[in-house]
Amino acid sequence: MLARHHDPIVAIATAPGRGAVGIVRVSGRDIGTLVQALCGRTLKPREATLLPFRDAQGQPIDQGLALYFPGPHSYTGEDVLELQAHGGPVVLQLLLARCLEAGAATDPVTGRPCLPGLRVAQPGEFTERAFLNDKIDLAQAEAIADLIDASTEAAARSASRSLTGAFSAEIHSLRDALIHLRMLVEATLDFPEEEIDFLRKADAAGQLSKLQQTLVSVMQRARQGALLREGIKVVIAGQPNAGKSSLLNALAGAELAIVTPIAGTTRDKVQQTIQIEGVPLHIIDTAGLRDSDDEVERIGIARAWDEIAAADAVLFLHDLSRADAANYIAADVDIESALGQKLPQSVPVIDVWNKLDCAASTLESSESSPRAARPAVRLSARTGEGLEGLRRILLQVAGWQSAPEGIYIARARHVEALQAVAAHLQEASDQLLATGPALDLLAEELRLAQNALSTITGEFSSDDLLGVIFSSFCIGK
Repeated sequence: MLARHHDPIVAIATAPGRGAVGIVRVSGRDIGTLVQALCGRTLKPREATLLPFRDAQGQPIDQGLALYFPGPHSYTGEDVLELQAHGGPVVLQLLLARCLEAGAATDPVTGRPCLPGLRVAQPGEFTERAFLNDKIDLAQAEAIADLIDASTEAAARSASRSLTGAFSAEIHSLRDALIHLRMLVEATLDFPEEEIDFLRKADAAGQLSKLQQTLVSVMQRARQGALLREGIKVVIAGQPNAGKSSLLNALAGAELAIVTPIAGTTRDKVQQTIQIEGVPLHIIDTAGLRDSDDEVERIGIARAWDEIAAADAVLFLHDLSRADAANYIAADVDIESALGQKLPQSVPVIDVWNKLDCAASTLESSESSPRAARPAVRLSARTGEGLEGLRRILLQVAGWQSAPEGIYIARARHVEALQAVAAHLQEASDQLLATGPALDLLAEELRLAQNALSTITGEFSSDDLLGVIFSSFCIGK
């Protein structure tokens, strides 16, 4: 542990602003003297006590509930004091300042500071203490932040499952099977003179195959969990007046973007997050793509292309009411060419034929489009006809499947770690099935697979990774 991990810490644990209740939280070792200074008495463990919180002169700052959790039976594994006061910013700041003052004050009996080194906590430091003191693993710690940040009900439920250890249990099960397999290989390496074929008799190939199959299942659920957490970025692109802003409004169910018959109304991006089956989709409406002499519109078009280049999926909007016009077709072809240059092949483009209510007679010409090989839908942003089909396509290109039972929240780093495990296991399988396998290489691949797996729960993690993870938490958590 770093030296700072031994410092007692304090922070306001509730969100900024006014509310009915605000909480100041302290964590450290042997904080009984601080409890006495703030509360004027000792506290029964895990029992809420109504009392005044006092300043250095013994005058009440506020009256509220005090709760004392002696370590290791606390959130952080250390002694924890929570002061639940009225939720005014000034009151909470006064309590925070009082905690720091009391910690630095000299104890009249011992002549030493009441709680030496007490300082304001860094973001996520309470949860980091819980991880370092083995109260939770790293995947559970991340699930706490994901539960707080969840933007959909499905994401919140999945984060809750991860917090209770469902994801970690899967990882530990894989790790145990991997350790057992490593043991067999190491035994073969340690006793090469033995005639007994440890690997064949123990069906090492069968164990490795089963391990790979289980990993595939875990990876699938992890990808679904990562999708619930992150969502995808969907950019609406197309010529002016194709109905991009109307489509955004229709998907969001609100009048977010200005809609007029005047071409070039949208000058900057308009973004809204919607959810479909619990999956967050970040929909971005952009300026119409065309050549323009207007300086402001040109800036908007440049920003539109920037958004398109960073998209996870693009809705290429076409206007059915103008689908037979030669100049309109030519402009669409130009946009199509630019999309091909700016987008990786892995980014899906969905052709959306809008204004179905205005141009039913042009439906046949749109169906014969050379783009028919990729996802396409015909709809009316005005009436809503066809929107459900677009929603299904969006889920499909996002990679979402019907939510399996027991799905857990996951992060991109978890998916990347599992992919690394899969790669090492495949290398190990190739070695095992080869004629005259190199057992030392097999053992090394299994070791690397275990290390990659252990980064998920934090058993094999760098301090830099921990810093990145916990710095994204709110202060007081």
